[in-house]
Amino acid sequence: MFKKVLVFVIIGAFILGLGLAGCGKQADSPDGQASEEVKELIIGSDTAFAPFEYQDEKSQEYVGFDMDLIEAIGQQMGYEVNVQGMPFDGLIPGLEAGSIDAVISAMTITEERAKKVNFSKPYYKSGLTIVVKSDNTTIKSFEDLEGKKIAVQIGTTGSNTAKTIKDAEIREFNTAPEAFLELKAGGVDAVINDKPVNDYYITQMGGKDGKTVGEPLTAEDYGIATAKKNTELAQMIDNALEELRSNGEYAKIYEKWFGKEQ
Repeated sequence: MFKKVLVFVIIGAFILGLGLAGCGKQADSPDGQASEEVKELIIGSDTAFAPFEYQDEKSQEYVGFDMDLIEAIGQQMGYEVNVQGMPFDGLIPGLEAGSIDAVISAMTITEERAKKVNFSKPYYKSGLTIVVKSDNTTIKSFEDLEGKKIAVQIGTTGSNTAKTIKDAEIREFNTAPEAFLELKAGGVDAVINDKPVNDYYITQMGGKDGKTVGEPLTAEDYGIATAKKNTELAQMIDNALEELRSNGEYAKIYEKWFGKEQ
């Protein structure tokens, strides 16, 4: 009987140990002792949208303006940031399903999206521009896109805008690089996308494969999205953003990727 009781005690202790091991991630203090559990923020992002978020070829890490900013926000809040790469059109559904805590992905604040998620205060001002091949002389403005083949990224404001153009043939791609490749290959006449992304593409290509034409089509604000029910996290992110602007950290991140703010 004693042996049976002893066996049950050992098994019970083993199971309890497994249960405790799965309770959370703990950080070690400098003296080697376990300290409080590390808080983690799961961030969704379409990581093919340079210079805001993309995967570095050498390190394989996610880098970009958004990545630096959300890391700084996480530090300000006392959270460890874990970025999950996913398609742009799956970001809001991910928030609604609870598989991610927040989204930072150069996401424009719109009335339609704001019905589904909470947005932070704007953290970046952008707008849509048109990119055509370097030797194109027929497209000089938005009006010239009528009846043309246009590449866009699915689920974006660029896609929505393109669909308003009369008789235009719209080709939607999962990522911005795919849209630019289609332009380079001659499969479309133009790409409509966010200005900083278009500018980055042209710079990377050395101006050989594309150029911007016309004035920006829109003025847009980017925001960090959280689930509608998670108002506490939304407020924490806003507070962290405000602090980063006050202490100069936001300006440092901005200058790293875009030069000094205008």
